[in-house]
Amino acid sequence: MGNQKQPSKATKNGSLAWWQLSLVGVGCTIGTGYFLGSGIGIKTTGPSIVLSFLIAAAGTYIVFRALAKMTARDPHEGSFCYYAKKAYGNWAGFSCGWNYWCSNVLIMGSQLTALSILTKFWFHTVPLWILAAIYAALSIVVVLLGTKGFDKVENILAVIKTAAIIMFIVLAFCALFGWIDGGKGTGGRLPDGLHGYFPHGIAGFWASLIYAFYAFGGIEVIGLMAMQLKNKEDAPKAGSIMLAVLTMIYIVSLGLAVTMEHYTAFNDKESPFVKAMADYHLAFFPHVFNGAIIIAGFSTMTAALFGVTNLLVTLSNDGDAPKWFGKKMKKWKNLPLPSLGLAACGLVLSIITALLLPGKIYEYITTAAGILLLMNWLFIILSAFRVLKLNGGGKITAAAGIFFLLLAISGTLAETEIRPGFYASFIVMVIIIAIAVFVSRKKKQAPYKPALE
Repeated sequence: MGNQKQPSKATKNGSLAWWQLSLVGVGCTIGTGYFLGSGIGIKTTGPSIVLSFLIAAAGTYIVFRALAKMTARDPHEGSFCYYAKKAYGNWAGFSCGWNYWCSNVLIMGSQLTALSILTKFWFHTVPLWILAAIYAALSIVVVLLGTKGFDKVENILAVIKTAAIIMFIVLAFCALFGWIDGGKGTGGRLPDGLHGYFPHGIAGFWASLIYAFYAFGGIEVIGLMAMQLKNKEDAPKAGSIMLAVLTMIYIVSLGLAVTMEHYTAFNDKESPFVKAMADYHLAFFPHVFNGAIIIAGFSTMTAALFGVTNLLVTLSNDGDAPKWFGKKMKKWKNLPLPSLGLAACGLVLSIITALLLPGKIYEYITTAAGILLLMNWLFIILSAFRVLKLNGGGKITAAAGIFFLLLAISGTLAETEIRPGFYASFIVMVIIIAIAVFVSRKKKQAPYKPALE
């Protein structure tokens, strides 16, 4: 997206060091999808969730490398949507942009639902949809206020999220070494044999991949924020460090969780890390950990609402959305209220869904959001084939990445409970591509220029 004629001023005036971008990436990536969604993954496949995350890390790294190389070679505000348009034409840029918008709206819905579920830890009798409505309203108010210094607050809350996981890791090690009383039942036990690691067989492991990949959702920030780097060629380094830190944190914390508690104890109603510490006499931990996740999760959801609102403005400016959505209201801190209104409609739909399907909403929305997210990643790899003119080794690596992504997407068909999420995302994707092709033909725009040299 964005003007293809020239890069923005940010290309010349970047101020971020590579390590700062790495920290931002870690903060943006760790969210309620990991804090709560990983519990569904554990329930689906058991202790082998650790292997699911390793595969997801490998697939994520391939996607990231493709995006980072394109960014280093041709930094641009539009990032992956710009590269899709450059590689395959306007229909691809349109599809990529709207698919990203839809995936982020679903991610907001997923986070909204997760926050509501986590809040029920204290308010057991309050209906899920009421909690969701409260969080949605608060998020919209924050955006309307145009809070100054919101970015700084986001960075602080990103530290809170990371600190919460580190707190769990430290306490978990103390518990396993017997320095904390409790956990006499299942704590400290490793699974017995192959069946112990894969209690639901290949099908369960296959279905769990979507939740592992979903936890890595957010790597796009490297492409979108690479424009702010002092040295644009540091984008690959920033992302590599980010992924290494994320993978280490994820694998260690999940490994400890499935060691401390039998996999059948985990579900989508409680953070797996709170559950893992449930047998230990730490009255403060569930409340502190839950509170940290809710505060940080709310910040992530609100930031996503900011992002989705601005994304629609960019789509409008590029001619990929009605011009009306690009209008900004001076009386409301120059905010694009039409764009915000459409994003708010997505939150309202999540609330309605929570009212109609309180038992399965989180699994459905998270699955659909994860699939649309991986569709964006497919766009990135497919764009790299043309933009980077990959050689033999590069093509093999890219093909492996496509295989991992398709494996995760198709795995949602292996589990009956999450299959509706696949159907919903598939319908959304077909509609977007159909509209993209129609609009592209109607505009009768010239085909893309040759790939980068």
